[in-house]
Amino acid sequence: MDSLSDIGHIYHPGLSIDLAGVHLTNPLVLASGVWGCAAETLVRIGRHGAGAVTTKSCSLQPRTGHPNPSVVPWEGGLINAVGLANPGAEQEAIEIADAREGLAALGVPLIASVFGGRHQEYARTAEIVARAHPELIELNISCPNVADEFGQAFAFDPLAASEVTAAVREVYAGPLLVKLSPSAPNIVRVAQAVVAAGADGLNIGNTLGPGMLIDIYARRPVLSNKVGGISGQAIRPIAVRCVWQVSQAVDVPIIGTGGVCTGEDALEMVMAGATAVGIGSVLQEGPIAVERILAEMTDLMRQENITTLEEIRGCAHE
Repeated sequence: MDSLSDIGHIYHPGLSIDLAGVHLTNPLVLASGVWGCAAETLVRIGRHGAGAVTTKSCSLQPRTGHPNPSVVPWEGGLINAVGLANPGAEQEAIEIADAREGLAALGVPLIASVFGGRHQEYARTAEIVARAHPELIELNISCPNVADEFGQAFAFDPLAASEVTAAVREVYAGPLLVKLSPSAPNIVRVAQAVVAAGADGLNIGNTLGPGMLIDIYARRPVLSNKVGGISGQAIRPIAVRCVWQVSQAVDVPIIGTGGVCTGEDALEMVMAGATAVGIGSVLQEGPIAVERILAEMTDLMRQENITTLEEIRGCAHE
């Protein structure tokens, strides 16, 4: 027995949720990132108690991404410029199939994350990974729309966001999530647009930025790409605000993602209106962080006489 979660994923019966028609034993969802690169790490996070896991975002063709250093910790979290490195949709489908085999035994759903530079790339990539039967597909729309004159991210423009959602909806009938950016000028309008286009749920959100850190001894930026996205504790208040705003404007489940490091942070996201809670940067401490957060949520729910998460979901709106 290598972890507490070998006894079972449910620390408190009131932790179970429904995410766009998919049952999760608890609300903690591994966010798309480096822990989702391979089947082994996805299953490992599942063994440690995650309610669901998300693959690293993949594109139609392989991408090498940016050279190291591409992920650097700082006192507020992480700064990264991985450059969406991935093996391409065909190889990703193989990893998804392998991961699902191990995750099925744990009762942990898998979310496949996809991206592209054009609507057609999103649709084709979703078609390919859907062959591996992930329980949900997530559209990472924070990358630039190469068909746009200014290369603006899909997530910044309600029309572009709705068009790419509709393009994928035409070829994929399963549960569809769209991952929004907290950097969007009007995240509520983008959320409303993608829901109208067929999204079954939202992930709020992604990294903030770009930001920069400079090594004063090397006298150079710490990242090879010079700038990168900011994640971790420093962005949590912004993520909470985004969830609070969007959850009052749309009637679909939301994965609240951004700086969640404790059980208290997770319950805060639920009170803001989230159905599920994404975790990513906290895994610097290893997958044991999942068990710790679940245990803290359980203790807090007992202390506060909270029977189910539904009782407190969105209570901060009142």
